Amino acid sequence: MDLIELLKLAASTAIDAGVKILEIYETGDFAIDRKTDESPLTIADKVSNSIIVSSLKHTNIPFISEESKLVDFKQRRSWNTYWLVDPLDGTKEFIKRNGEFTVNIALCHLGKPILGIIYVPVTRELYYADATKKMAYKSILDEEHGLKKGLCAKEDRITKSESKKELVRIVGSRSHMNQDTLDYISSIKDEYDEVEIVSKGSSLKFCLVAEGKADVYPRFAPTMEWDTAAGHAICNAVGLKVISQQTNEELPYNKENLLNPYFLVSQ
Repeated sequence: MDLIELLKLAASTAIDAGVKILEIYETGDFAIDRKTDESPLTIADKVSNSIIVSSLKHTNIPFISEESKLVDFKQRRSWNTYWLVDPLDGTKEFIKRNGEFTVNIALCHLGKPILGIIYVPVTRELYYADATKKMAYKSILDEEHGLKKGLCAKEDRITKSESKKELVRIVGSRSHMNQDTLDYISSIKDEYDEVEIVSKGSSLKFCLVAEGKADVYPRFAPTMEWDTAAGHAICNAVGLKVISQQTNEELPYNKENLLNPYFLVSQ
């Protein structure tokens, strides 16, 4: 498969998983388990993962998913191309029932995310990008979760905002605003006339910056590679950088330890 076919497959897969998640979400009847790190897990996470794994396995491209057993680094270190999947990003938001949860699928090559798909089941917003072609889109699906115009319609293309000194809009987390983030916000206040905080859950924080509704996203709290890869690809596609605060370089993927360092999304 070429990249456009892989993008189409990943998008349709994310939508299918999102539809099933939404069915569970609307019942309001789901048990909440706790993983070893105390993060929440619901039946929606598991069902979504099953749908995605079943679909992507036909590409014969290996994958890393939050809800699947992690392949040992001795084996995956040789992977040039691989999927990175978060079947339900924002489980806390799912449980809170605020709608700000997503399905994330990314295709990575040589440690970099090149395709990114983020689907928001509640609002039926589909964000997707081919970072190799520097093209990113946001499509609104119909009530049956169908794409009437198909992928990559010209009018659905998104672009980052132009930088300006009067106002900076900083994305903050619904669940993870901490002192390091507050210190960063304080440190840049002198550079702008006004600072506005825009709160969002899950990978939607990447999407806000990518579509020009925010200017910078400081993430000074723990994330895993599956949390960031899809949003990273979308941001790169519009000309944004996702910079590690450890190395001052773009976040790398398929590390031995999949925990990300703190990072900053900006122009």
